[in-house]
Amino acid sequence: MGPSAFEQCAGFMRIPDARNPLDNSAVHPERYALVEQMAKDCGCAVVDLIGKSERLKQIDLKRYVSGEVGLPTLTDIIHELEKPGRDPREELEEFNFDERVHEVSDLIPGMILPGIVTNITKFGAFVDIGVHQDGLVHISQLANRFVSDPTEVVKLHQHVQVRVLEIDIRRNRISLSMRDLKRGV
Repeated sequence: MGPSAFEQCAGFMRIPDARNPLDNSAVHPERYALVEQMAKDCGCAVVDLIGKSERLKQIDLKRYVSGEVGLPTLTDIIHELEKPGRDPREELEEFNFDERVHEVSDLIPGMILPGIVTNITKFGAFVDIGVHQDGLVHISQLANRFVSDPTEVVKLHQHVQVRVLEIDIRRNRISLSMRDLKRGV
């Protein structure tokens, strides 16, 4: 790996049981000296800062603001030291398609199925229900009320329940509804 690639990915790498405890954190190597200075100013080692909320709260971040490092970066560093290894991504919700359906021909009007919103248009939302063809929930079928903008009701990648209204195998079209159903699965 070259120096440029390393610089781009170093903040994402974690090395458990490394000599430097910061190697197993999201603190970028270019900021190690800053954390070492914070530890020195606190009269302790870097390892004594990691996971120690009370000690970290005593650090005056304004003291470390410079032309290179601003308060938001320093706050991120403190959050990482407070809870090392935390995953900043949202918790992923498990999702499974209905095991009864695999092809459009498996669909029956009236079936209630789990789906994932794959596209939102002015006229409705397309939902993947696991049959290799997204179905359309027309704007008039998104809710039990008038909807002027589909984004009021659904968002991209949202897990939803849908009812199969109509299947047109010849034209490969599936009409779905979310009326009288809960939005999240």
